[in-house]
Amino acid sequence: MSNLVIVESPSKASTIKGYLGSNYKVIASKGHVRDLPKSTLGVDIENNFDAHYINIRGKGDLIKEIRKEAKNANKIFLATDPDREGEAISWHLAATLGIPLEKTMRITFNEITKSAVKAAIKEPRQIDMDLVNAQQARRILDRIVGYKISPFLWKNVRSGLSAGRVQSVATRIIVEREEEIRAFVPVEYWTIDITLEADDGKCFDVRFFGDRSGRIKLSSEADANKVMKAIEGCDLSVSSVKRAKRRKSPAPPFTTSTMQQEASRKLGFQSQKIMKIAQELYEGINLGSENGGVQGLITYMRTDSLRVSADAQSAAKEFIAERFGEKYCPATPRVYKSKAGAQDAHEAIRPARIELEPLKIKKYLTNDQFKLYKLIWDRFVASQMESAVLATVTADFDAAGYIFRTSGYTVEFQGYMALYEESEDDSKARSEDEVCEHKDIRLPALREGNKVKQTAVLPAKHFSDPPPRYNDASLIKFLEDQGIGRPSTYTTIITTIITRNYVKREGKALVPTPIGELTNKLMKESFPDIVNYKFTAKMETDLDKIEDGNNTMEKVLSGFWTKFEKELNAAEEKMKDAEIEIPAEETDFICEKCGSRMVVKNGRFGKFAACPNYPQCKNTKKLEAPEVEKTEEDEEQKKTVFADFKCEKCGSDVVQRIGKYGPFFACVKYPTCNFTKQKTRDTGVPCPKCGSKIVMKNGRNRTVFYSCERYPECDFSSWDLPVNEKCPQCGEILFRKKGQSLIVCHNKECGFKKSAEDNKTE
Repeated sequence: MSNLVIVESPSKASTIKGYLGSNYKVIASKGHVRDLPKSTLGVDIENNFDAHYINIRGKGDLIKEIRKEAKNANKIFLATDPDREGEAISWHLAATLGIPLEKTMRITFNEITKSAVKAAIKEPRQIDMDLVNAQQARRILDRIVGYKISPFLWKNVRSGLSAGRVQSVATRIIVEREEEIRAFVPVEYWTIDITLEADDGKCFDVRFFGDRSGRIKLSSEADANKVMKAIEGCDLSVSSVKRAKRRKSPAPPFTTSTMQQEASRKLGFQSQKIMKIAQELYEGINLGSENGGVQGLITYMRTDSLRVSADAQSAAKEFIAERFGEKYCPATPRVYKSKAGAQDAHEAIRPARIELEPLKIKKYLTNDQFKLYKLIWDRFVASQMESAVLATVTADFDAAGYIFRTSGYTVEFQGYMALYEESEDDSKARSEDEVCEHKDIRLPALREGNKVKQTAVLPAKHFSDPPPRYNDASLIKFLEDQGIGRPSTYTTIITTIITRNYVKREGKALVPTPIGELTNKLMKESFPDIVNYKFTAKMETDLDKIEDGNNTMEKVLSGFWTKFEKELNAAEEKMKDAEIEIPAEETDFICEKCGSRMVVKNGRFGKFAACPNYPQCKNTKKLEAPEVEKTEEDEEQKKTVFADFKCEKCGSDVVQRIGKYGPFFACVKYPTCNFTKQKTRDTGVPCPKCGSKIVMKNGRNRTVFYSCERYPECDFSSWDLPVNEKCPQCGEILFRKKGQSLIVCHNKECGFKKSAEDNKTE
């Protein structure tokens, strides 16, 4: 009999299989196998919040396969991801397989390397129920909030809306920033720059600072002209030159948050893309036989810890000494202190093997994988290097009692800067002093009292900038600083609020939609605790206490429900007779027929622009898809469109291809894996034969037809467009005849028909 190892993803399974040999069977659960039901709350609030879990629909065959393998196994190792979610998946697997808690063999590894996997196999443990209960508490909290508030939003705002415990807070953050921007009043200010020429003919620039008593702000043209008049024709004298040495320490290795921020700023990647690539690097890449085959390249990528193992520090020191020299190695290994409340179960994100330099393995990686791996590798190695030494200089010049200043630095010893420099937060406004500071400043020899002459004077008018909109990087930083969410949830938060149309992307910026602003207003008025920063952060702390064994799931849920139930009842009573008008989202189009600004409407095939004076004016326009932020990728990547589901045969990514019948989906490993699936579009209309959905498909010569999603089990198909409306005479589904302005009943015996003009959607 063999031993069975159960992991989450198929790619991870293939990596681990290569390390364990023929006595081990490795199989993937493909995430959770059980969850709360979608059709009901699934939580018995009155009975200590007992959760009713069911097998996830569509995973029946997979569960049968796992049970079959488990039955024939000598030992069963549960090797899901090393976090709360992974612990909960193992717990659900144990329940599904009927393994008693005390007999479970749970193994975890921070990196998927041969040594780490084999060491974990030797030291299995029982499932940690504190971790499981922390995950259960989060899941139940989110379920209660979503299933109790969403119907309230359907009733009072619009059907289809939903609320989330943390997502609602994130929406509030973005809405409030937008309100700050709208309320912002620009303030005028002036700068005066002077180009000076030294005795040796070298020129350099200085900027107005103030007078001998301190800084002066130039708030108007009159203020600037006063200074200009006073210094006209004056030589400037050197009033002071201050030189100093400054040591600049490297940034610590990445946590999930800082990795997402830096990859967003330096690589232009969005949060979801960053985590997808990081997952691939963690689970393993085939580096060829010369590099040991399939290798996990980084440690676990969901962490807020800055801890680094002694072995990793030692390997980094050895590499740095060999590559850069001993002087680039600090006297003692660098140790970074994690933030208060950080979970120390995992290390910081680092390369699993320091010797796998990015350029050496570039040919085995996709363009995006290489970019992110290089960023992680560079950041970690730099974090273990000696500090840089900067020679700083600040020089002041006097003219008619006014002070002009220049400052900057030169690099005397590169230290870690020989490899890596952290990028600046592009959402943070720079001060005037920072704007005046120059890197690699080279001033001529200056002594106090020296005279230098003006060659050019440049006054300039400016206006202060409003606070910038949030982007992925700055929003994640704000969430982390406020204690809202955890490393594993940042990407989901951003993805969810965009999917729900509460927030949209404009370039890199996250901008609230009208429905997002309205929903946020209603949430703040009716459920102030749910969208309160401190309350949400406290809930995260309570979940951490469950994980640490310092609180119980029942106490946390009970404390939340007691207050939330009162808010829910009060909100329903308050909004019983209220009527809420959803603000229209305006476009840049002006109606050619009546001159009104057109607004966004939702139709059967997505959004379109319509005149707000409908039905008096029925003008409509097609809306172009919003521009997607472009990143520098190779041509092959640009042509690839990934599906939002995995291959049903091997679990790999699925991409869109074009065939003789139009677009279809295929496994990225095709033809090695021959999985394909026709691309369809849901019409939202039930099949008249079996009640499943009717979907749109491409036929021969890319003609469009409609069939049941269960085809060929259900053989319904039609060339005519299904209409989401029932026949007033017999109740059957209506169809619009292809190429005609006629709507007819599916039941030919009924004979009902009408003009399609009567069915135009506003």
